[in-house]
Amino acid sequence: MITREQIPTVLDHPVHDAEGNKVGDAKHVFYDDATGRPEWVTVKTGLFGTNESFVPMRDAHMVEDHLEVSVTKDRISDAPNVDADGGHLSPDEEHRLYEHYGIAWDEAWQQANDPEQGGWASTDPEAAAAGMGTMRAGQPGDDAMTRSEEEMHVGAERQTVGRARLRKYVVTEEQQQTIPVRHEEVRVVREPITDANIDDALSGPEISEEEHEVILHAERPVVETRVEPVERVRLVTDEVIEEETVTGTVRKERIETDYEDDDEGRRG
Repeated sequence: MITREQIPTVLDHPVHDAEGNKVGDAKHVFYDDATGRPEWVTVKTGLFGTNESFVPMRDAHMVEDHLEVSVTKDRISDAPNVDADGGHLSPDEEHRLYEHYGIAWDEAWQQANDPEQGGWASTDPEAAAAGMGTMRAGQPGDDAMTRSEEEMHVGAERQTVGRARLRKYVVTEEQQQTIPVRHEEVRVVREPITDANIDDALSGPEISEEEHEVILHAERPVVETRVEPVERVRLVTDEVIEEETVTGTVRKERIETDYEDDDEGRRG
């Protein structure tokens, strides 16, 4: 069990869960009103430590430079959202925390009221009153006061903003081309009888009937399609870096000096 004397070594130190995983850093310690003993420790978790979760200090112990608690990291991450800046837990808030961590409320109440278990009856009233409330990180109990500020840490997370895809489909279009085509036509040629063709002219009967047939030819346009590859298309992504201004709100502590002159005490 962690004692009051060990609190300065707990605050601002890492907190590990029951499985040895680091959960975050200890920031506040809440004391039991009845016993004055450390009951809860708040741990900064999440991205840049933006969440603060309550963790029971029962069965917790210091191991070298970190605090080991008896619950798992998942249970801590799912803990009820309780404001740690209030400085004190209400009965309803404490009841919800007990219920979340599986700690019996009646058993805890009986222990707090049992003198043999270190309850209020065995605690000096002044010591119990001194133990009530919260000890913050950086508050070792001396006369100094720690001033703290919130720092804004800005990061970038990757998100899906759109999709691009290639889709191939078929369209039909008309094309025109002009090509030369040939055809045959009949033309009658008449030749006079000459010495060169007299023999052919007298080779047949003198008077007869005769037919002579000529076959005509013509060319017709023929369309044939062939598939030819023309280009390759693919998608690539280019990373473009742009600068954006992020605005956030941070809190800062200020320390002022305020004192009064005791004139009567001086004259006396």
